[in-house]
Amino acid sequence: MQENYRPVGFSILPPVVKNLLIINGLCYMLSLVLQDRMGIDINRYVGLFHPESVYFRPYQLVTHLFMHGSFTHLLFNMFSLWMFGSVLENYWGPKRFLIYYFITGLGAAALHLGVSMYEVHQVKVVVQDYLANPSYNAFYTLQQINGNLFDTEQLQQFLQSWNMDQSNTQYIQYSQEIANAILQRQLNIPTVGASGAVYGLLLAFGMLFPNTLLFMIFIPIPIKAKYFVMIYGALELYQGVANNAGDNVAHFAHLGGMLFGYFLIKYWNKRRRDTFY
Repeated sequence: MQENYRPVGFSILPPVVKNLLIINGLCYMLSLVLQDRMGIDINRYVGLFHPESVYFRPYQLVTHLFMHGSFTHLLFNMFSLWMFGSVLENYWGPKRFLIYYFITGLGAAALHLGVSMYEVHQVKVVVQDYLANPSYNAFYTLQQINGNLFDTEQLQQFLQSWNMDQSNTQYIQYSQEIANAILQRQLNIPTVGASGAVYGLLLAFGMLFPNTLLFMIFIPIPIKAKYFVMIYGALELYQGVANNAGDNVAHFAHLGGMLFGYFLIKYWNKRRRDTFY
């Protein structure tokens, strides 16, 4: 039975990678059909939500790995899955590859949720402080949570009216509703995609084949895999810490996939070589 899990030869499209490509493609097509025919956003059910969200379900830790927000998102992840995953599955065998894929995917989700819980706590503090002492001037503290909120024409009109009558209780009540809505919006943003697991594959490729030259479209010269991984990891860390307004990419999920992948490979490499697969 163990031989079934050992690599038996090189395949350009090994079975686990092939099935993952098919499943992800079918899930994306299903999401389009449900949205177009029935107006159902399936990501509201299978995307990964913050644990305090009313939409959160434990199974989302797995299901979000098979959903994607756009065709470009799907295409990038599936191309990377094929490019790096095929080599790794041929090297490790299907069982070890599948274990690695899901552990890095779940690890990515764990780190993402941890960061998300910290960010939500920060939002709660600001919102609760405002609800305790609402005022026209204090309302602008909410801008540090969501700067884009203040760019809407409707809100600008509201602020102009409130500025003319700052003691108006209806305006104050409405501002409190906005503050609560900001918190709920932060809680109810779904995360979808296999990116965390894909970044785990990228990390594994860089560790196992560090000197392999990669030829990337957006890099005019060949670059060794180990340097490519370092550059990508550094960019993700920078973008995650910067947390720029309008950036809806889960950078810490990507880092989580790489982090869990690193420790998993280190653990496997400590074992005897004849039991590596």
